[in-house]
Amino acid sequence: MKRMRKRTKVILIIAILLAILGGVAYKLADRYLIEHVEVVVQDTHSSDSGADADSSQTQTQTQDQTPSGQVESDDWNYKSDTQSVSIKKVQTGSGDDTVTYYVADVVLQDASSLLTAFAKDSFGTNIVQNTSTIAENHDAIFAINGDYYGFRDTGVVIRNGELYRDEPAREGFATLSDGTMMSYDEEEVSSSELLAQGVTNTFSFGPALVKDGEIVGDFSSVKIDTNFGNRSIQNANPRTGIGMISPNHYVFIVVDGRSSGYSRGMTLDEFAQLFVNLGATEAYNLDGGGSSTMYFMGRVVNDPLGKGDERGVSDIIYLTE
Repeated sequence: MKRMRKRTKVILIIAILLAILGGVAYKLADRYLIEHVEVVVQDTHSSDSGADADSSQTQTQTQDQTPSGQVESDDWNYKSDTQSVSIKKVQTGSGDDTVTYYVADVVLQDASSLLTAFAKDSFGTNIVQNTSTIAENHDAIFAINGDYYGFRDTGVVIRNGELYRDEPAREGFATLSDGTMMSYDEEEVSSSELLAQGVTNTFSFGPALVKDGEIVGDFSSVKIDTNFGNRSIQNANPRTGIGMISPNHYVFIVVDGRSSGYSRGMTLDEFAQLFVNLGATEAYNLDGGGSSTMYFMGRVVNDPLGKGDERGVSDIIYLTE
C-alpha cells in the first residue's frame, strides 16, 4: 500500500511538472513563434501581391518604363524622373578584420516615394517574410529590412501615415512628408504630435547614431529592450541603418558580418562614424544580425551572415515608382 501511494505521488509530481513545462513552452511559443494578426493592411502600391509570376512581370515593366518616363538602370544604379539610387559595395581591412558593407545613395523628388510594408501585409507579432519577398510583392525597386517591430510589443509604430501601435518605450526615428528625418524620445513626444508634424513612418529600435551631423553619445552599454534573449549590441555585428544627408537625400547602409575573412561586422561607433563620413546629418540603427538585408532590382545584393540566406523580418523600408 505504501509503495502504491509513493508511486502515485511520484506520478502526480511528474504530471504537474510536465504540465508546468508545457505551459511555459506554450507561452514562449505564443510570444515568439505563433503569428498574431492585429490588422490586415490593404496593399495600394502593387497590382497583385500574391502571384509570383505577376510580380516578376511587373518588376520587369518597372525597370523598362515608369508613368513619368524612361528609366536608366543597371545592377547597381537606377534613375528615373522621380528618384535615383546608386549602390556601392565597399570592403576594408584584411583577414579577420575584413569588413564588407553596402551603401545606397538615394535622392527623391518627393518623400512620398519612401514607403514601408509589413510581412504578409499584416500588422501583428511574429509575422515574418524575407525582405526580398516583401519587396517583390510591393514592386520595390530598392528595399532594406526595417526595425522588426513584430518581435516586441512596445514602441510607437506609424507606417505610411497610419498609427498601428502607441506604446512609448525607447528612442525612435521618424521620416516626415517634407523629406526630413529625425530621432526623438517616444516617451516625450506623443503620436498625435508626430502625426501633426507630418510624420509618415516611425521606427522603434535604435539607438540614434547621428544628430545634427554629430555622433550621438556613448554606445558602450546600449540595450534595445528587455525581451527574452536581449543583450548589448555595441560589439561588431551585421547592421542596417538609415540616414539623411539633406531633405529627400538619404543614405542606407547594410553591413555584413559574423563571417570570418569576409566581414566581421561593425561596432556601433564604427557604424555611426561611417554615416558621418558619408555626410549624414541624422542616422539611426535598425534591426541587424541575420535580418540585415539590402534588395535592389530583383535581387539581394549583400550576403546575409556570409551564407546568402535571408532571415524572415516583420517589415521593410522600400522605394517604388
